[in-house]
Amino acid sequence: MKTKVIFLTAVLVMSQLTAHARKEQIDIPTPGGTLKAVLQRPDTEGNANVPLAIICHGFTGNKNEKLMRTIADSLETRGIASIRFDFNGHGESYGRQQEMTVPRETEDAAQVFAYARALPYVGKIAIVGHSQGGVVTAMTGAELGSESVGALCLLSPAAVLRDDALRGTLFGQYYNAADPPEEVSLPGGGYTIGRNFILSAQNLPIYETARRYDGPVLIIHGKADIIVPYTYGQRFCDEMRHARICLLEGENHSYSGREDRPARMVAIFLERELKWETGVE
Repeated sequence: MKTKVIFLTAVLVMSQLTAHARKEQIDIPTPGGTLKAVLQRPDTEGNANVPLAIICHGFTGNKNEKLMRTIADSLETRGIASIRFDFNGHGESYGRQQEMTVPRETEDAAQVFAYARALPYVGKIAIVGHSQGGVVTAMTGAELGSESVGALCLLSPAAVLRDDALRGTLFGQYYNAADPPEEVSLPGGGYTIGRNFILSAQNLPIYETARRYDGPVLIIHGKADIIVPYTYGQRFCDEMRHARICLLEGENHSYSGREDRPARMVAIFLERELKWETGVE
């Protein structure tokens, strides 16, 4: 199996930004309902052509998780704005958990992209996603095209979700994959998915769609990830033409307690790919 490893250094040669970020709660209207989001904008000189990254959380996650906030903060220090948002059925956004599917999340991400594209000061746009959000990021980037989306970052991309749906398993819960129940609850009763999530996941063309994206891609995956084995990240790297992968020794699925490590890698990569001058090698 082909594995491409990129080593990113934290050397920054551009002048350090001294301005403070502007952070605001925003509502993004969609045909299905309102997505709740946080727009974090560096107060850069000129206020024009500011790069922006859309940040997509994972399965059962939300925009205010530490990893999402750390990525946004790291981007801000390098002059990159961000929008982190709650998908439908998550956090403060519209919808019921049981109605969430990956295709609907892809539609949400496209709506956030359209909102960002309409902001008068925004230049190039990237998409960043963790876990299921990484799958959504890859598929949305492919559907919008590299002419619109300047770069992608996939953190622990959870293409395992299709395999799990075909096996009939979800975080230790088992069901008949050939005839899924109307609902499956995660252990502890804190989250419930619907039958449509399973059926759509079983036929989801994850890699087939992702390989259509021909812009730059950074994949980050922890080698100690037991939720989504790092081989799934390697598969994305093999399938996507201009992808590079960084496998992190000892890191788990959520980079718990060390969120600054992948966040810094994302920010340095996007600073370069969105045409900011850096010392990345």
